[in-house]
Parts: sequence; C-alpha cells; structure tokens
Amino acid sequence: MPLPPAAVPRVAKHTRRISFEGFLREDGLWDIEGHLHDVKPVDVQMSAGLRRAGEPIHEMWVRLTIDRVMNVIDVFACTDAMPYIGACDRITPDYTKLKGHNLFKGFRKAVTGLFGDVRGCTHINELLMQMPSAAVQAFASVRGDKGGDNRDDGHKPFQLDRCHALATNSDVVERHYPKWYRRDARTEDAEPQARAVKG
Repeated sequence: MPLPPAAVPRVAKHTRRISFEGFLREDGLWDIEGHLHDVKPVDVQMSAGLRRAGEPIHEMWVRLTIDRVMNVIDVFACTDAMPYIGACDRITPDYTKLKGHNLFKGFRKAVTGLFGDVRGCTHINELLMQMPSAAVQAFASVRGDKGGDNRDDGHKPFQLDRCHALATNSDVVERHYPKWYRRDARTEDAEPQARAVKG
C-alpha cells in the first residue's frame, strides 16, 4: 500500500536514494555494497559553489567484505560527489578501521565510536548503520528463512528476535517456527493469578 496522496499541494525540493546490493564471491566471502545519492530538482547556490539541478550533492559508496559469520574482512569507502571537494573525501581511507568488527556484535556502536561527529562522514556512517540489515537480506538468498541453506540445521534462524513480528514469543513464530517459540514470561506469570482470581 503506497502512502496516501498529500493533503495539500507541495513542491519537490530534494531526493535521496539509498541502495544496497549483496554479492556472493567465488572465494566464499560476501561483498555488501551501499550507495547514497542526493540531488536537488533546481540549481542550488552552495557555499562552495553552484550545484546544478540533477547534479549530485552527495554520492557515497561503501563496500564491506564479510565472511559467513558476519566478520568484516575488508572495507572500501569512496566519495564521488560532495559539497567540499578535497575535504569531504579526505576521511574515506580511515574506514578501514572497521576491519575485524562483526556486523552482529556491536558494529553500529563501533561506527559511532570510531567515526561519530567530526571523526567521519555523516553519509558514509548512514550507509554503514544499515549494513547489518542489508547483509541479513543478502544471506537470506542462500540460507532461506529457516536457517542454513534453507534446512532445519538445529541453529536458531538468524532473523528471529530481530524485529517485533519475529519475537520468539509472537504468534508468527508460534505458527511458522514452532520449534523456536517461547511463551512470554509475563503471560506465564499472569495465568496462575487469573486462575486464583477465578477460584
């Protein structure tokens, strides 16, 4: 279902597009690539000069190479369009400091700690913050939603307990992943009380 029509007339002023792609490499590693692209529909006079309509104001790319357990093996970041040429892109080599981190174990905290505020690029950071989710979707093309290689291999499916619909105490998990369903402790605690009231 798309958004409803706008309630009042409006004029487009900005478009940001963010995309991610996941690639399984021949060596068994994965490349997860993110791309951020900002444009204006009209000419904009910026402090560093005029930016023509449709000419990117920001265009950033990030590639993380990861293994099957989400460890970051390699990092490449680049900036093709920026407000301040020769300044914004100066920080991109620093992002190799993310090598060795794990996308599921404190990765977003590491990005903030290493590159928050003046230590990094806001837009590259935005791409990196979405990398764990993008990697999960890439892995799902191989693992399926039941676990490794779409088989019940005894490991908890990686997407469980990562959003409200797939909480292990939810009716969705009870229906589709009964092996991993866990009743809500609050419900278990409430039932004896309810029986006591009825008794």
